[in-house]
Amino acid sequence: MFPKLFFMACFVFFGLQSEGNITYQKEYYPSGMIKQEGWLKDGVKADFWKFYHTNGKLSEQGHYQNNQRVSYWYFYDSYGKPLQEGHYKNGKKSNWWLFYDSMGKVNHKCQLSNGKKNGYCLQYINEKLTSAEKYQNGKKIKEWFSFSSFRRENNLSDLK
Repeated sequence: MFPKLFFMACFVFFGLQSEGNITYQKEYYPSGMIKQEGWLKDGVKADFWKFYHTNGKLSEQGHYQNNQRVSYWYFYDSYGKPLQEGHYKNGKKSNWWLFYDSMGKVNHKCQLSNGKKNGYCLQYINEKLTSAEKYQNGKKIKEWFSFSSFRRENNLSDLK
């Protein structure tokens, strides 16, 4: 039994060592409040990170890969209310993003590509859909104020 455990422990230890130098880093503001924390792999940001406002409230959180934002990220104001959230690909905003108003309610959702609006943006007031816009490479090309006209002119599967 002991040789099996020893072999498994060596395998785990040496397996982790072969992945590079992985450390958990915390950085603080001069006030002593935490500024950021997360994983470094060979000196660059990797895996999960959190960033904080000077008052200690969470400002953003998400994943890094090779020092670039990837996957899903969340952003908050200094009171802890959501500001925006969405996907990153190759360090740029992509896919669907949600944007919040000062009350923490969704006020629009947009499809992004390489950090620019590219696709549909749905506008809300008090969480009710009020209009839709279509963008191509960051430029608005069409806007609708009625759901029926939007449906007539668009394929709803594009909203996925």
